[in-house]
Amino acid sequence: MMQRISTRNARFQVWQSYLGNRNKRQRAGEFLVHGVRPISLAVDHGWVIRAVIHDAARPLSSWARDLLTRLPGAERIAMEPALLAELGEKDEPELIAVVAMPADDLDRISVGPDFLGVVFDRPTGPGNIGSIIRSADAFGASGVIVTGHAADIYDPKAVRATTGSLFAVPAVRAPSHREVIDWVRRSDVPVVVAGTDESGTVDVFDFDFTQPALLLIGNETSGLSSAWKEAADVLVRIPITGAASSLNAANAATAVLYEVSRQRSHSFKTGTTPPA
Repeated sequence: MMQRISTRNARFQVWQSYLGNRNKRQRAGEFLVHGVRPISLAVDHGWVIRAVIHDAARPLSSWARDLLTRLPGAERIAMEPALLAELGEKDEPELIAVVAMPADDLDRISVGPDFLGVVFDRPTGPGNIGSIIRSADAFGASGVIVTGHAADIYDPKAVRATTGSLFAVPAVRAPSHREVIDWVRRSDVPVVVAGTDESGTVDVFDFDFTQPALLLIGNETSGLSSAWKEAADVLVRIPITGAASSLNAANAATAVLYEVSRQRSHSFKTGTTPPA
């Protein structure tokens, strides 16, 4: 059965609140997603789609029709174009999906012999969270963990910046370093905890990242907390030149993730490990 929404009724206002109100998103346990690739990936990876909102004034594309046939349990909403555009934040999406948030359970991330986890400690920019999730996906990470008082994984800016990778790579929120360290130490696989810091003692390309590893990325302004530095087995640094004193957190994460991917690819091809 399809419902029509042509006014800013209570239901529309609830969805609109998700765009800027983290508490309301969290209480409802859902968030909004638009774009062909993100919605398709959410469906492909089995995320729960609670409702699909579409433009009441235009026919559906073949992609949208096919998608709806894959979601027989999702509520279908036909919405006036101007209202849909508001939920799309100035975009003109064909569909907007109301997607359920999965549990913040660290066990959603698999720890095995090729484990590579990424921790982002107290990030303030949702766009940076999204960029790191996207890079984690691109370079084969097992999952992303956001710790401490931080911007929200499900902020619309973060979701957009992932370009759909949020739905392919587990991303979990944890209160502090304690829960993450306890989780990693419970694993049957030994995991090295490698923090990134401009005053690190080892250049990133001199450290052996072919072993299971948890990579720590610090806050955009203050870097890693003292607690995370103490928890780390090693602090690595990215050698940089020029006038720049440091890299943006997302750029730094991407550079290290690329190096990890390079080392692991080389190891797989040659059967050797880089020098420690």
